[in-house]
Amino acid sequence: MSVSPVSDRSQPGFAVAVERVLMGLVVLVLLITIYYHATDHETFKYWFAAEDGPVEWGTFAFLSLGCALLLRKAGRLWARRGTSAALLMGLYAFLFLFAAGEEISWGQRVFGWEAGEFFTDRSERAETNIHNMKIGAYNLNKVIFGSTLTAILLLYLLVLPPLYSRWPLIRGLVERLVVPVPRLHHAALALIGSLVMWYVIDLPRNWEVYELVFALIAASIFLRPQNPETFR
Repeated sequence: MSVSPVSDRSQPGFAVAVERVLMGLVVLVLLITIYYHATDHETFKYWFAAEDGPVEWGTFAFLSLGCALLLRKAGRLWARRGTSAALLMGLYAFLFLFAAGEEISWGQRVFGWEAGEFFTDRSERAETNIHNMKIGAYNLNKVIFGSTLTAILLLYLLVLPPLYSRWPLIRGLVERLVVPVPRLHHAALALIGSLVMWYVIDLPRNWEVYELVFALIAASIFLRPQNPETFR
């Protein structure tokens, strides 16, 4: 898919070029993280991956880009496949908008407001977001937004691409749910990024980088999925 209003078939080179930039940024982010791992943990923790640092704002920017690309697909689906498909895509776009807002605590530090009583009583960090809240003894960031969400994302990035191309049942389900399917190179880069973050990097706040890597790969997938015909 191209980000141009012209049809997907007319300018495939532009979409490919943008996708290569996004993939190059993934590699660059991983290389910078490896560099800081080897040389300067303090700069990584207190600047690169800090609250309101380059990684956090990069994650916000590319989650927002992913939301915009999904909304564009929702508009196309509304005209060509009807309300149900468009609403499903709109739901996916909302999830990315929600993730982007959570990343910057919905602008709390940007605009300088204080979290309300609801969040300060339930949040570990007194921030206006859901992922730092605790319900009883359970930390949502660890239970839902940590291991559970990571498992879902890895299934999407690593397992779905080969299944989609080989199993008609999976392909049919994906088409009904209008899911943008990663290409194999998206899966490969996600695997490399995961291995680097799990087995190479040992830094405080290293999972902030993992979030940025996912946001970049997701935007790339939505720009040029394995199943572009689903959204034409």
